[in-house]
Amino acid sequence: MTDIQPLGIANYRRVVVLTGAGISVASGLPTYRGSGGLWDAESVEKYVTARAVARDPAGVWEFFGKLRKAIAAAQPNPGHLALAAAERALGPDGTVLVVTQNVDGLHGRAGSRDVVEYHGSAWRSRCTACSYARVEADLGSLEEQVPACPQCGAPLRPDIVFFEEDIPVDAAWRVKMALRECDLFLAVGTSGAVWPAADFVRSADYVGARTVFVGPEPMAPHNPYFREQVLGRAEEVLPILLGA
Repeated sequence: MTDIQPLGIANYRRVVVLTGAGISVASGLPTYRGSGGLWDAESVEKYVTARAVARDPAGVWEFFGKLRKAIAAAQPNPGHLALAAAERALGPDGTVLVVTQNVDGLHGRAGSRDVVEYHGSAWRSRCTACSYARVEADLGSLEEQVPACPQCGAPLRPDIVFFEEDIPVDAAWRVKMALRECDLFLAVGTSGAVWPAADFVRSADYVGARTVFVGPEPMAPHNPYFREQVLGRAEEVLPILLGA
């Protein structure tokens, strides 16, 4: 970890933070891809696409049961807690919007109130056919077999955005509006070179926001819209950057 200076969070009023799987590694959750990741190309095709939900809802439910149990056992780490503390520190005169690609709910459990779950949440289930949805109280004790919707009888599924599915309209709209007004944009635990980080940072840079990439390794390839890079693990870096 390089020498890190605080960002002076009190000087900003509209902060947007994009987080990815890297922020939750210290909570005991693996990343989704790569060495030690939760799934490979074969499992993505079998269980993490819109076609998979239609073809094998029981298999999808069982596959994600393992992830949900891991999430239930995880706890927020200092990275999550630092973001929640920054939100409290700005008070009513400022905002810290956390836009997370993670489905683990750890930002909310850490105390962040202004969170957009861009890819959905493992803590919710919804019907594959009708509008029924429910919030799960305990992911560790979910049904082993795919449950039937109490309204129409169709199988339930995790309320997660799978490949081939669109980002929910309300989530996409909130992020778009926030980026138009932000004066500080951070990307933490996620690639700075691919969508959505690359698109978000370009929007933030366009309106003159300070743009900072936080990760354990330099971006490859480098995204020029990130004007600063801070190298280190999220749980070590964020408390220093945010003065938490």
